[in-house]
Amino acid sequence: MHRHEECRQLLNSLSDYVDGDLQQELCDEIELHMKDCENCRIVVDTLSKTVSLYQTSADPATVPDDVRERLYHSLNLDEFLKL
Repeated sequence: MHRHEECRQLLNSLSDYVDGDLQQELCDEIELHMKDCENCRIVVDTLSKTVSLYQTSADPATVPDDVRERLYHSLNLDEFLKL
């Protein structure tokens, strides 16, 4: 498999990986890939830090609805807007 395809597969599972919702076998594959792929390491580290900062400091009630909707839409997470 080419590096680009491996990175694409990683990105498909990234959110679940960062949230700790993947099976150990898939986590191991992602971690093995990241050992040799600096770009993916940067993406995972950045997302992890962003999630951590949000969880520790953000007050969801202060985010205006229109901003939240635009953010979810830009991240292709429209299905989570109704939750």
